[in-house]
Amino acid sequence: MSALPGWEALLTDEGLGLLNRTSEALEGGASGDQVQRELRATGVSPDVVAAILTQAGLRQRAKSKFGELARELLFTPASLEQATRLTVARGHARRYSAAGCSRVADLGCGIGTESMALLELGIEPFAVELDGFTAKLAEHNLSVIAARHGRSAPSVHAGNATDAPLDGVDGAFLDPARRTAGHRDTRRVASPDDYSPSLDFAFGLAERLPVGVKLGPGLDRELIPADAEAQWVSVDGHVVETALWFGALARPGVGRAALVHRGGKTHELTAATDSADVDVRDLGQFLYEPDGAVIRARLIGQLAESLDAGMVAPGIAYLTADSLTPTPFAQTFRVIETLPAREKDLRRAIAARGIGRLEIKKRGSDVDPAALRKRLKLSGSAEGTLVLTRDRNGKHAAILCDRC
Repeated sequence: MSALPGWEALLTDEGLGLLNRTSEALEGGASGDQVQRELRATGVSPDVVAAILTQAGLRQRAKSKFGELARELLFTPASLEQATRLTVARGHARRYSAAGCSRVADLGCGIGTESMALLELGIEPFAVELDGFTAKLAEHNLSVIAARHGRSAPSVHAGNATDAPLDGVDGAFLDPARRTAGHRDTRRVASPDDYSPSLDFAFGLAERLPVGVKLGPGLDRELIPADAEAQWVSVDGHVVETALWFGALARPGVGRAALVHRGGKTHELTAATDSADVDVRDLGQFLYEPDGAVIRARLIGQLAESLDAGMVAPGIAYLTADSLTPTPFAQTFRVIETLPAREKDLRRAIAARGIGRLEIKKRGSDVDPAALRKRLKLSGSAEGTLVLTRDRNGKHAAILCDRC
């Protein structure tokens, strides 16, 4: 696919210089209009000006995934949206290092995040990208990392992952495209059958090599092969991927894992299989909301046992206990009281307590929290968290809490 108009200029020394100066000006407080006028006054074409301003904006957005390194990298809107966070990619790379891999095929590398992480650990990436222009951006990004580590910058093979020559590689990573082709305004494909490369190709390759496959967090669990380690990953409370690991990359005895990145640290729950839910019990003094990675990995029961907690209601991912046990695997709330679940009575109870700021959380309830917040007509200086769920008998429950 060809580059967007003006974007090829970003791959030249002159274009990169203009981009870097533009980024610095915008970060220093200059407006986009001001920068645009100054660039046009120096003879820069409208297409190149638009490309520079768009790229400067992408670099700013990319800081959430790449930190300050984003200042030196190049993106397209679609590739940035689909790119792995660098902290997560580094965790992937450590798997390959621990497995003794020295040359890893990164099939469908996008802008090169996985290859960048491999390169940081001294592993040679063989990066493959179907889109020719995105491959050029990946080459630039890999050159940035190579220069930082005093290594030769690897090239990126522009072509189909399924046709890439894999002679000499001792591992592979695949991030199948789950959106339509293009540099912007892409849409998610509806069926795993439409992934590129396909899951059949990825799983077939795993019969020959140690393979990792990055997929969406909502992956149909029926698609997970029996010999894979399935790891759900969250970053600061948001589940970002399901990773499947095969061969030497899969840990012995681990079939399910929940990896939680929180506050710059990582924590993990692992088990051979899904853990059974614990028994339902009466509401205690504390309420726990498991992290999404724990929920998707179906390790709620294991977490509950570590907290000496029970389920609030059958099949609903809230736990309760009488004592507080700090954990990175759940948000924790101190139960204040149970309020009437009927909306008219709930509104009166909230008003009587002078609550003007209310966080509303729900599981097992079809209430729209934003719409309910408006109907409650909040007023007052107090604040709290309202949890809408069901009790052990399946009845609607409204629980007023404070965050611990």
